[in-house]
Amino acid sequence: MAYCKVRKAEIYYEDLGEGKPILMIHGYSPDHRLMSGCMEPIFTKREGWRRIYIDLPGMGLTKEYNEISSSDEMLDAVLEFIQAVIPDQEYVIAGESYGGYIARGIIEKHQEQILGAAFICPLIIPLPENRTVEIHEIMRTDEKFIENLSKGELEDFRNNNIVLDEYTWLRYNKEILSGCKIADEKFLNKVKNKYGFSFKIDQSDFIKPSVFLLGRQDSSVGYKDALDIANKYPRGTFAVLDMAGHNLQIEQPQLFSTLLNEWLDRIEEFQN
Repeated sequence: MAYCKVRKAEIYYEDLGEGKPILMIHGYSPDHRLMSGCMEPIFTKREGWRRIYIDLPGMGLTKEYNEISSSDEMLDAVLEFIQAVIPDQEYVIAGESYGGYIARGIIEKHQEQILGAAFICPLIIPLPENRTVEIHEIMRTDEKFIENLSKGELEDFRNNNIVLDEYTWLRYNKEILSGCKIADEKFLNKVKNKYGFSFKIDQSDFIKPSVFLLGRQDSSVGYKDALDIANKYPRGTFAVLDMAGHNLQIEQPQLFSTLLNEWLDRIEEFQN
């Protein structure tokens, strides 16, 4: 647990393990617990990886970020963090939702240093009205369990998940809601006015091992927009998972783990 001072923020991060750095970037509103919750179990049986979990400005425990007003400046803060914490090193990135958008910005700026990239339900198109998304649909419900939730809890659970059972609720509450509850909503709304980068991304092919994990029932960012950039990732696995919405890593944990492990295997093979 530490802080890294960059020009427009003091970024909170957790630094675990030793080896090749892998930077974990969460989505919009939650904090690093979203990524550590789904990624740390993968590394209980893998050695040689230094996992770096950050809190983006306006989220988690990151502070002194009020000068930031756009995704361009969000990206700048992350790039400065990378240079400060893992200067001039090769590394891997994994991003969820908005974190996947930031990851594509990093690739556009620093592709030569990146050994691989994972995208979990990635935001492809910033403006919601321009996205191709699915209608929100509940796929499975444990009626007995949801009787234990308050009206407010159940409404939030229904609005943001497609599998409504105890396992999903416990992880959703611990890994996602916990961060959302402490997010700076006023700041996040300000940044949404300049949510898209001012420059083009995906301008060249990313030839390192990559994986896109997409929820077939994702009503937030969808899955079809990601398939439209598949040609830019010639070493990419694109997996569209049924019974998975925008919290795919929780709703399909076994497939998530299998596909992420296979991606890490490919990176290790690529290095050797």
